[in-house]
Amino acid sequence: MLKNDQIFLRALEPTDLDLVFEWENDTRLWQFGAAMAPFSRHQIWEYLRDYTADIYAQKQLRLMICRTADAAAVGMIDLFDFDPLHKRAQIGLLVDSKYQRQKFGTQAVALIAEYSRDMLDLHQIAVFISADNVPSLSLFKKMGFEQTAILKDWCHTPAGYVDQILLQLILK
Repeated sequence: MLKNDQIFLRALEPTDLDLVFEWENDTRLWQFGAAMAPFSRHQIWEYLRDYTADIYAQKQLRLMICRTADAAAVGMIDLFDFDPLHKRAQIGLLVDSKYQRQKFGTQAVALIAEYSRDMLDLHQIAVFISADNVPSLSLFKKMGFEQTAILKDWCHTPAGYVDQILLQLILK
């Protein structure tokens, strides 16, 4: 199991419906992903029902971040755009606002990086972060990710265009 003293990562389960529905439909988060319209509960239910944690088949692995003390789900972490030929993937991270600034994100990134290196034999993982998302930039840089590119005016937000920062972590 992917775990440490504070958290563990687990596959999605049908009981995650309410949380995933809430997070996927939080319009404040849409600027960080590709969502442009709300998901129905039925769509999320079908996704959870059909979800397989087979990263080779899906090219994605989404895991719930859970507190060890009580198994409460505090967020999600993804590996996506998985490329076994070039041994790389992108990472996505969401920590519920109630649980931010408690090191859950840092610990989840450490666990997924270790898993990516040791189990998936990846050479690198990468993340794109909005230039104005200072907490996320700080977290990933603290974890050893290096800024390697800036995509100018890459994302349109209600406040205008925002640069995207590419950070990469070479695992081996």
